[in-house]
Amino acid sequence: MKLDRLLAITMILINQRKVQAQELADMFDVSVRTIYRDIDSLNLAGIPIVTYQGQNGGIGLIDGFRMDKNVLTRDELGAITIALKSLSTSYQDAHASAVLEKLKALSNEQQTLESIFIDFSPWGGNPVLKEKVTMLKKAIESHLCMQFFYSNSSGKESNREVEPHTIVLKGQSWYLYAFCLQKEQFRLFKIARMKELNVLKKKFVRKEIQIDDSPWDKEWYHPERTTELTLSFNSSDLALMEEMFGVENVIKGEKDQLLVTIDMPEDEGMYRFLFSLMDRIEVMKPEHVRRKLKNLLQKMNDLYKEKG
Repeated sequence: MKLDRLLAITMILINQRKVQAQELADMFDVSVRTIYRDIDSLNLAGIPIVTYQGQNGGIGLIDGFRMDKNVLTRDELGAITIALKSLSTSYQDAHASAVLEKLKALSNEQQTLESIFIDFSPWGGNPVLKEKVTMLKKAIESHLCMQFFYSNSSGKESNREVEPHTIVLKGQSWYLYAFCLQKEQFRLFKIARMKELNVLKKKFVRKEIQIDDSPWDKEWYHPERTTELTLSFNSSDLALMEEMFGVENVIKGEKDQLLVTIDMPEDEGMYRFLFSLMDRIEVMKPEHVRRKLKNLLQKMNDLYKEKG
């Protein structure tokens, strides 16, 4: 990822007076243009990097500038190391591994590095998902369009061609935030629903998006399309419901009944979610959601009813 590369370039320039842009491009398997974009990003971050012309030219830190190699505290080194180790559970990146080894060498507190580990991979492992994320990452960095078949939440399959921009981990799932050429707008694609991925030779110019504003949230949450649900459950399931909906959202009802009120987009995903909890919750409001769940239960009962 770009952050890994920026950190590695910074460390190289700290230890070397000058380095050729092509050398960095070969080292990280990117274009020279990408390296110069990285240099611009580092300059914006306050690291004064300049380019020297001539036969012995190259990229280096400005004369007279020195950076304290101990600029990162032990805790900061540990935090970065934990982040890189956690990311490695979901995608393969040789550069991130190289940076990780350097950071581990700077920190001799093995106990600190092992105090927390975030595993983004699903239980049982999913090598196919890891391969998809790795492929998408390479396409994003190379500014190459992608084609794949995608199944939406209703199971409808479509052939998509997109300009991949950002890989997103949201909740417990990985998504691709990409500009869909068919729809001519940004869409959020669940990576697990993508198949027959193909990186095309067609280049694209990355569009300006504000990552810090999490624009993909707008793809899922539309206040005008949400429904307020009131759910009831028994106190025996309190721990599960507090974990799922938040302690602050659980209130006491009559007797040992507990209630939670949440807003959810009303789509097939909402009904599947509610159906997965039907042995633990009762939907109190709204009435039209109760009716639809009753119909779904009746269909299931008919499906499993003994014949003859």
